Amino acid sequence: MKTTVKILGLLFVSLFIFCACSKDDDPADNDLFVGTYNGTISFRSSNDGEANVTSTEGSVRVVKVGNNYSFNFSNDIRTLGDIEMQKNDNNTIFFNDEAIGSITVSESTLRILYNRDGRTWTANCSR
Repeated sequence: MKTTVKILGLLFVSLFIFCACSKDDDPADNDLFVGTYNGTISFRSSNDGEANVTSTEGSVRVVKVGNNYSFNFSNDIRTLGDIEMQKNDNNTIFFNDEAIGSITVSESTLRILYNRDGRTWTANCSR
């Protein structure tokens, strides 16, 4: 009987530790996603005076202030800022009068396809 209780206790503790160690972190919870991601980036604009950047190697620096994120692109690409991510929104889809697109961010990957004000940002990056 003691052996059975020990085995069940060990199983319970193992299950508790396994469930407590989640890899599903959320951008709204911590600053784990802040940093630089490297990969393929691009920018297109229908506005006169703004240069298009075709798909090229570059980087995106993710900056967080409160719940708002800014994505600072290299290669003279305009910053994509004031993106608000709520809790459980590590895969955010935007669809409103001002913007349409998707931003997926995790500890190791960043994927952006975002259109706002005649501008389109794309990124397929990792770190």
